[in-house]
Amino acid sequence: MKLTDLDIIVTEPPAPGWGGRYWILVKLGTDTGLTGWGECYAASVGPEAMRHVIADVFTRHMEGKNPEDIELMFRRAYSSGFTQRPDLTVMGAFSGLEIACWDILGKDRDRPVHALIGGRMNERIRAYTYIYPLPHHGLPEFWISPDMAAESAADCVARGYTAVKFDPAGPYTMRGGHMPAMSDISMSVEFCRAIRNAVGDRADLLFGTHGQFSTGGAIRLARAIEPFDPLWFEEPVPPDNIPEMARVARATTIPVATGERLTTKAEFAEILRSGAATILQPALGRAGGIWEMKKVAALAEAHNAQMAPHLYAGPVEWAANIQLAASIPNILMAETIETPFHNALIKGSIRVEDGFITPPRTAGLGIEIDEDLARAHPYTGDGLHLQMQDAPCDYVDGNVFAGGAPPKEG
Repeated sequence: MKLTDLDIIVTEPPAPGWGGRYWILVKLGTDTGLTGWGECYAASVGPEAMRHVIADVFTRHMEGKNPEDIELMFRRAYSSGFTQRPDLTVMGAFSGLEIACWDILGKDRDRPVHALIGGRMNERIRAYTYIYPLPHHGLPEFWISPDMAAESAADCVARGYTAVKFDPAGPYTMRGGHMPAMSDISMSVEFCRAIRNAVGDRADLLFGTHGQFSTGGAIRLARAIEPFDPLWFEEPVPPDNIPEMARVARATTIPVATGERLTTKAEFAEILRSGAATILQPALGRAGGIWEMKKVAALAEAHNAQMAPHLYAGPVEWAANIQLAASIPNILMAETIETPFHNALIKGSIRVEDGFITPPRTAGLGIEIDEDLARAHPYTGDGLHLQMQDAPCDYVDGNVFAGGAPPKEG
């Protein structure tokens, strides 16, 4: 069996657009007639440029190869151009293609991917979700309203979720890391208080940040929210500064989580060696793919750390996350995004039920793609999947920040 064909679909989720401005889906074909689907997570170049990167990685390192040769193809891509070091864009391209290879291999053997990488360790996976606005919540008011957040959190718990994530701590800006405004610290405390009061001990609080703080600022913020016992403090300082993240981890009782912007075992291993985090959050469509993150899960296990795959993308990456999660002993939980479009794109083949996900037993990734639906929503914008804010933190008038891909109106 050989890889022969590549198709790339850049689809734009309709309003509200949870999951980013666009999703890059890849479809691989073989000389035996099998097809596999993957997803390349956000890169630092636009989707049209990314098409060329994906095509180059495929033709240079994968076309004509047996999809079984995951290790060989990874090493070729990782070493391309005399690099042999983590490369965000190349690994973003390879990761989606690698996921598609596993989908093909599972279909060829009529087995789910997790059966090929260690078997079914977990019958169900604990899910978590961001706190998104309810239909009657106004925007942008929702992002600075502890009461609205608490109401939305209570709704999540009523639907079975046992963990909810929120990030009220101000902008993530290309100027980071910055010292948070005192108003952002106070806002964060009020969000934690309101949500904790709403959910009690029925759900964990997951405090999200996006690498926007200086070391001292992250420590100040952590100490302010410690009384509400969050399960994690996510990416408190820029992800390229691992020693400073370790300083934050040593200064707080809140477990530090990171990994959304990391790629390959090389970067995750340094996180574990330094003690910068005990919860790893790889985005499988960026981090190197399923096999590379299986290795990272083993490294994490040896360091008594846990895995919580990240998702701010489409449902193909989600499906890959679930296959990995099914096979490892140190899974903590997996991020989910529930929208009608996410569900329709995979024809309801994976669902969250009472706050948990049952890994599918069907072949490959266990999903069926509505290809016509994906093609019917092409992305025509010029923004990146997620974008940093140029303006600095506002210490006078406060900060209202809806994230790197603000919601669209319907």
